[in-house]
Amino acid sequence: MKILHVETGRHLYGGPQQVIYLVKALRAMGHDNLIVCPPGSGIDNAAREAAIPVRNLFCAGDLDLPFAYRLAQFIRQSQPDIVHCHSRRGADVLGGLAASFADVPAVVSRRVDNTEMRVVAALRYRPFRKVIAISDAIARVLREHGVEEERLAIIRSAVDVARFEQSGDCARFREEYGVPDGALVIAAAGQLIPRKGHRYLLQASAELGAARGEYRVLIFGDGYLHNQLQAQAESLGIADVVTLAGFREDLDDHVNCFDIFVHPALAEGLGVAALKAAAAGVPVVGFEAGGLVEAVEHDRTGILVPPEDAGALRDAIATLMDDEALRRRLGLAGKKRMQEEFSIATMAEEHVALYESVIDA
Repeated sequence: MKILHVETGRHLYGGPQQVIYLVKALRAMGHDNLIVCPPGSGIDNAAREAAIPVRNLFCAGDLDLPFAYRLAQFIRQSQPDIVHCHSRRGADVLGGLAASFADVPAVVSRRVDNTEMRVVAALRYRPFRKVIAISDAIARVLREHGVEEERLAIIRSAVDVARFEQSGDCARFREEYGVPDGALVIAAAGQLIPRKGHRYLLQASAELGAARGEYRVLIFGDGYLHNQLQAQAESLGIADVVTLAGFREDLDDHVNCFDIFVHPALAEGLGVAALKAAAAGVPVVGFEAGGLVEAVEHDRTGILVPPEDAGALRDAIATLMDDEALRRRLGLAGKKRMQEEFSIATMAEEHVALYESVIDA
């Protein structure tokens, strides 16, 4: 089978990384793959490093009709059996349009749970034979906005558990961020945008108090709220324990160095960052929102609290800070669950079955 993947995101965030996982697994199963992506993007570099065939096409967004024309031409030229569109920015609307022009069946992955108008959803998903939701939460949103049940499929994102078996140089990592000996590392990772809820983490961190010993809060990710969050940390008097560490491509190498991972998102498709933390054996604290309830099992692999409740978030973090045995138990359970339920092999097999059903139909 020959699959053409369309991913127009600029950075190697969770979605594009899932595409790399999928393509590598499909290749190992004997299928041909080709990725269409913007030149110089995060997935462009990652694909080339993995020796995955790439075709660069610039995409300026959902209104870039010349991109749809160029993509349709390339689809006719490359003659794939199926087109799989992966991202929202340009790839779904224009990718589906291009596949229709080229008369090749197409599917699309939906990775976010934010809502949209029914008429927009109808136009966005009309060209696709199947719409793949990465969580039950996303599937529910799609149903509510008019996507027919027979066109819906749920295939959860995966995590490369083997990647987290070996720890990075934690001593060097702690030194880089000025973490004192004996201090706990409380980490978060995600874009610095409102729905990721970092403001609640800062408020919770300020209320932990010194009674629990030293700790450091490391927040990884970029976004337009950087200055606002920095100002909040300063106003709360915790600028000395909080570091807005920016985006780093090698973060996966250091997840094992975290003691607690906090994911305070108010809306989340699934929470790949939380899956990675669990795969590394790190307990997760988060809000009971969106797909995070599927990524984290409350009281088994982590602790979930009501959304927007900074006090409850503080108490959950404090509980883990005070109980090393609990941290270890939740971390081990999380790693086991990732191995059993979120493997890349399972994700790839489910995609192959879906592709074949679409092609046969």
